[in-house]
Amino acid sequence: MNTEVFEKPMEAPAAPSREHGGEGEGGKKPAFSFSRRMALLFAVACGLSVANIYYAQPLLDALAREFGLPHSSVGIVITVTQLCYALGLFLLVPLGDLQNRRKLIPGMMLLSVIALIVAGTAGSTAVLFAGLAVVGLLAVVTQTLVAYASSLAAPSERGQIVGLVTSGVVIGILLARTFAGALTDIAGWRSVYLSSAAMLFFVACILLRSLPREHRDQPRLNYVQLLQSVLALFMQERILRIRAILALLIFASFSILWTSLVLPLSRPPLSLSHSAIGSFGLAGAAGALAAARAGRWADMGFGQKTTGIALGLLLLSWLPIGLLHRSLLLLVFGILLLDMAVQAVHVTNQSLIFNVRPEARSRLTAGYMIFYSIGSASGSIASTAVYSYFGWTGVCTLGASVSALALLFWACTRRD
Repeated sequence: MNTEVFEKPMEAPAAPSREHGGEGEGGKKPAFSFSRRMALLFAVACGLSVANIYYAQPLLDALAREFGLPHSSVGIVITVTQLCYALGLFLLVPLGDLQNRRKLIPGMMLLSVIALIVAGTAGSTAVLFAGLAVVGLLAVVTQTLVAYASSLAAPSERGQIVGLVTSGVVIGILLARTFAGALTDIAGWRSVYLSSAAMLFFVACILLRSLPREHRDQPRLNYVQLLQSVLALFMQERILRIRAILALLIFASFSILWTSLVLPLSRPPLSLSHSAIGSFGLAGAAGALAAARAGRWADMGFGQKTTGIALGLLLLSWLPIGLLHRSLLLLVFGILLLDMAVQAVHVTNQSLIFNVRPEARSRLTAGYMIFYSIGSASGSIASTAVYSYFGWTGVCTLGASVSALALLFWACTRRD
C-alpha cells in the first residue's frame, strides 16, 4: 500500500495543548488532512478489531457441544469477553496519550492475532476463556484508532473523519454475527477466530507501514497519573459528562433491540433461521452508514441540532419495531432508523468531546466509552428480563422509554 496517504493541511494548527503539546493541535506538528484511503483503512481496522468480541454470540451452541458446557452457563463466554473489554477501556486506551501510537496500535493488533489463534485452537475451556479474555482486553485498540484519527485530521474535517472511522465500528458489531454464523456453517467455529486472526494480521502490517511518525513533546504523566486523569476529566469537562450520559442511554436502547431481537424472530409464528435473523444486521449496517455524515454537520456547528433530530428519530423508530409481528418490512425500517439515529448521536458526541482537550483525546475516549459499555450491558440484561415477563411489547416499551429519557436529557442540557 502506498504510504503517502496524507495530504497537506489546509488550515493553520490550533492553539497549543495543555499538557504535552500536540499531535495536529499545536506543539511542533501541524494537523494532517486525511485521505479517504486512510479513513477507509482505519474503519476496516476498527471493524475487524471490535467484531472479535461479538463473534461468540452465534457460536454458543457450538462451543457448548465442543467443550461440554451446559447451555445455562455457556453465556459466560460473552461475559468474560465484555468484562475484559471494559477493563481495557480504562487500562489500555489512555496509553494513546502516553505512547507512540504508530507502534502501539499495530502492536496491540498483533497481540490480538496471537490471542485469536489461541482461542481458535483451544483444546480446553480454560485455554478458550484465556484466549477470549485477551481478545476482549485488546479489542479496545478500536477506540485508540478513533482517537488517533481525530488527532491526525484537520479541525475543519475532524467530525467527518470521526464519522467515517466510527462507521467501521458499528458495521463490525452488526456484521460480526452474520459472518460468524455463516462461516461456522461452512467450516466450523474455529475457522471464525483463525480467519479473523489472518485478516487482522494483514491489516496490522499495512498500518505499521502507513501510519505517520509522531513528533510529540515528551509527556509529563506517568501511567498511574494517566489513569487518574481519566477520572479528573469528568470533574473538569461538563461536555464529557453530558455526552457520556447520552452514550449510556443510546447504547442501552441499541442493546435492548439487538439482544432481544432473536427471541421473537426465532419462535413461532415467525421461526426464522439463524442465517435469516443474521441478515437483519445488514439493515442496521445500512442505517449506520447513512449517519456517517453526522460528523460533517458537527464540523459545521450543527452538533446540537443533529443530536436532537437523531434522538427524535430514535424514539420514533420503536413504533415500526413494535409492529414486528405484523410486518417484517416495518421492522427493517425501524432498524434502519434506530441504527442511523444511534450512530449519528455517537459520531456527534465524539466530534464534540474531541475538540475540548486535544492532548487528552485517548483519555476522553476511554471515559466516554466506559459509559457506552455500561449502557450496552444494562440494555442487554434488561431486555431479556423484560421479554420473559412482558414479551416483545414490553421490550419495545422499555426501548422507547430509554429513548425518551435520552431526548429529555438532551433538551434539559442542550444550552450548556
